[in-house]
Parts: sequence; structure tokens; C-alpha cells
Amino acid sequence: MTFSLSQEALGRLMPMHLVLDPAGHIIGHGPTIAKVFADRGLTPAQFFDHFEVRRPSGITGAQDLDAMAGERVQIALKTGGAVTLRGLCQRLDGGQGYLVNLSFGIDVVEAVRDLTLSEADFAPTDLAIEMLYLVEAKSAVMRELRDLNERLHDAKVMAEQQAQTDTLTGLRNRRALTAEMARLIARGAPFALMHLDLDYFKQVNDTLGHAAGDHVLRRVAEVLIAETRVSDIVARVGGDEFVIVLSRVDGFDPLLPIAGRIIAALGVPIPFEGQMCRISGSIGITLSAEYPDPDIEVMHADADAALYDSKRAGRARATVYHPSLPAAQRA
Repeated sequence: MTFSLSQEALGRLMPMHLVLDPAGHIIGHGPTIAKVFADRGLTPAQFFDHFEVRRPSGITGAQDLDAMAGERVQIALKTGGAVTLRGLCQRLDGGQGYLVNLSFGIDVVEAVRDLTLSEADFAPTDLAIEMLYLVEAKSAVMRELRDLNERLHDAKVMAEQQAQTDTLTGLRNRRALTAEMARLIARGAPFALMHLDLDYFKQVNDTLGHAAGDHVLRRVAEVLIAETRVSDIVARVGGDEFVIVLSRVDGFDPLLPIAGRIIAALGVPIPFEGQMCRISGSIGITLSAEYPDPDIEVMHADADAALYDSKRAGRARATVYHPSLPAAQRA
């Protein structure tokens, strides 16, 4: 049976076809394959000027077209682009030439993206559109999963930060302080520990109320942040107790001036709703370098002992605890 199709009908059935004359010149083509070449044009042109046949091997010119007839073909563009086309070459009756029907194969996703193709650019029977829908659905799911993972990660980070933060002052809490000290000890990094307790804070709460007390605690946090470095750790570990860990410190000399500035700043009355809140601070200091094998609990206990020595000596002062001495060494 012999029948004919118009170029338009053939284009609808095979939107990526090429019609070659016996000498290999392109005399017809489908609308989609034309998009691959944009404004460069396909006709009139020699097939082998535009395409390189990669399969079957050995097809290099018009003289080889008969060897390509009836075979599955894989061709690449000589004019640039990474798209590899796949298809079938068929000899036309009467020696009129060749019909090559092509597809994008596994490169269809890239082709649709790069050439801005739509459903109308494919044959109605082509499964590429269904595949594209699946790819798009998968991409949407992957994007949603990625967004969900990012949200979960952010929520985890936030939860961890909240779990290690004092909600009133924004400082670290005891849990965070212990973790940071453990890391410093594990690295063998020298550090100093200051234990600060507020003097007369109970009187502020009793006379002016808890709102005033909270205001004072927030002001104390501001002072401690201002007088320490970003690399230092400032934590609120109790109602009116604070601990400062100063990293990269292996001697007592720089510590007393820092403690002195903190004590001086805390001695400035703090206004609250027309009233003045008056407190001071007592500090106990110890140094990791003074311990052959630093222990968190031991250092806290020694700094605490030095702190109460400061209180017994009249408050608003700093005391250094020296483990090698039988008693605290007051400064």
C-alpha cells in the first residue's frame, strides 16, 4: 500500500523529523527540530553540515546514508549544544531519499528547559510529556523536602539556642556554660573563671518589686557584655549569680582590672520608674592554668569560695583563689 502525507501532517505526527534527498540534503523538517536551530535554518543544507552521526559508526557523508537506513541512529549537533538526538532512519520508496525521525531521548528535560518547549512541540503519542510531568512532580517534592529539612534544621538550631539561653537576660545559661567549659578543658585551652554575685539585690526585689529586679538583672547583663570580649562566655547561673569565662588567659594580671571595671559599673545606681536601684557586685576568680587537671566542679567551688571571701571582706571587691595557697589571696 502506498500513501502520501502533507508536510504539515507529517510535522504533527513527527515534529522532529528530517526529510533528506538521495544526496543527503535536508528538504523538509518538523517544527520542533527547527527550534533546535533557532534562526540558523535547516533548509537548504547538507545533513552532514549540521549533524554528526555517532551510531551506527562510520557514517560520515551522503555516500553512507544507505548504511544508516533502517537503523537506530544517535546524532549530535555540529553547531554546538549538548543535546544528543536519537531516532530511526528509513529509506523512502522509489529511491526518493530518507526519512529520519528523531527525539531528545534522556536529554528531554534539558531540551525543554533550554529551548522553552511545550506540550505542543511533541507528538500526541510521545511519552515525553508524561515523563516531564513526573520530573516536575519529583522536583516539586524534592524542593518541598529540601525546604522542610531547612525549616527543621533552623528549628533545631533555634531550640538548641533557646535551651542554652537565659530567657530574661539573653545570656548563656548553666547548661551552655558547662558545655563550653568542657570544650575548653578538652582542648587544653587556658581560661579564667569569674563568679559574680550581686550584693543588695534582695533588697531591690523586696522594696521595689520583681519588675525592678528583672530590670536590674538585664542591666547587669549589659554591663558584663560590655566589659568582656566576644570570645568570652557570660552566663547567668542563678537568680542573681553570673559566671564569666575568659578564654586565652593564663595569668592573673589582666583579670583584676576587668573585675574592677565590672564592680565599678555595677556600683552606678540603676533608675527604674522614678526610683534608683542600688546594688554592687562581689567576685571570686580562679584560673585553669593553676590546676594540673582542671575540673569544672572544682573550679566552680573554688571561685565560689573566693566570692564569699569577697563578701566577708566588705563586698564590692574581687578575690583570687590560688589553689597552691592554703587560703584565698585577696586583691
